[in-house]
Amino acid sequence: MSPLPVSFSWGASTAAYQIEGAVAEDGKGASVWDTFSARPGAIRDGHTGEIACDHYHRHTEDVALMKDLGLDSYRFSVSWPRVLPEGRGRVEPRGLGFYDRLVDELLAAGITPTPTLFHWDLPQALEDEGGWLNRDTARHFAEYAAVVAARLGDRVTRWITLNEPFVHMVFGYAFGTHAPGRALMLEALPVAHHQLLGHGLATAALRAHAPAPAQVLIANNCTPVRTPEGATDADHAAAAAYDALHNRLFTDPLLLGGYPDLSAYGLTDPTWGGVVRDGDLTVVGAPLDGLGVNYYNPTWIAAPTVETGLPFDILEPDVAVPGRSYPRTAFGWPVVPDGLTELLTGLDARYGAALPPVWITENGCSQTDRPSEGGEIRDEARIDYLRTHIEAVETAHARGVDVRGYFTWSLLDNFEWAEGYHQRFGLVHVDYGTGRRTPKASYHWYREHIAQARRTAP
Repeated sequence: MSPLPVSFSWGASTAAYQIEGAVAEDGKGASVWDTFSARPGAIRDGHTGEIACDHYHRHTEDVALMKDLGLDSYRFSVSWPRVLPEGRGRVEPRGLGFYDRLVDELLAAGITPTPTLFHWDLPQALEDEGGWLNRDTARHFAEYAAVVAARLGDRVTRWITLNEPFVHMVFGYAFGTHAPGRALMLEALPVAHHQLLGHGLATAALRAHAPAPAQVLIANNCTPVRTPEGATDADHAAAAAYDALHNRLFTDPLLLGGYPDLSAYGLTDPTWGGVVRDGDLTVVGAPLDGLGVNYYNPTWIAAPTVETGLPFDILEPDVAVPGRSYPRTAFGWPVVPDGLTELLTGLDARYGAALPPVWITENGCSQTDRPSEGGEIRDEARIDYLRTHIEAVETAHARGVDVRGYFTWSLLDNFEWAEGYHQRFGLVHVDYGTGRRTPKASYHWYREHIAQARRTAP
């Protein structure tokens, strides 16, 4: 493989609700995930993020693990209701102070803090007013961004506004399997525009209120869209419709200044019935300093065979490609490293000069990790996953894609949303009864890989 340059950044990612715990401490307000987790049957086995990894109290220990790992960067998220308990107005100094201390500890360890402002934990007070269906939420998001930038922006120079707005819209508002638990199907589409409007307004707020120059990114969940063997014209049309929804809906407005064709979803009015207003797309399309890409697997798409209201069917890969068997993660997701190269080179081909530098802001896998009698955790499948996906990044870089960094998901085992504590993605094993951290074999592999990459970088 072609070595990545010495400037390439190696990191790991987490999210506030998944690791912090302390959901009602130091004045924190309720989030939609606090409310959703309390709903009977919403989370597998009734798990909640009430304690999670207790990172709120053990962050110093976790920063020490990052330093030992040799990370250049750490991507975490700021809990909006920890900083503004009602989502707007009153600032909670104890919550803001937590992130102030975390940033200082990261910098003292030689690690660049990369905060994400929204990783799905909307203040419940704003959800009660309509959440992301309400245009005002975009404005409140910018107000929150200004507060955080004014406090941390003298030391934080790289910011991420939103994490995976597609996933939040689909699982949170269309299907209802994530917080806030609404099941609106295609009526959830205004959530897409309001999140992107919030991104644009927050981008301006970060650049206006941060004392130091602010680099701004967004982290989009992206997937290469594939068709089955022997695909028909109808299958290709379905794949194009899915690509428009999953990938282009959240990237075209940022880089090309407009939304893709959504007529397959019955949406032909460019204003989306008044949702998109004059001037909005200029705000949304503010220049980006980088595009975050979260990659887990490709998606195989075919024409719909039954009436679902959607213009596509999602296929299992062994159905789409008979005779081809992909390894699976504990989540059941197919392991397809070359899909990451396909995705990155595809973005480069689609957007050309409009594509800013790319950062892999999430990439990782859940495995069934159990300590041996000696206390070791030999997660060889995760090591193979990381190795092959990093090689896929190297291949894309060798083909001319400007990839600047790689953040694996995740530093710690954590609360995995609707799956509770049943999926372990971490380089570090967490005993949820005691909070004890145990670095896995993948942690040691990643540490050595980072060191070796630095030694051999051109």
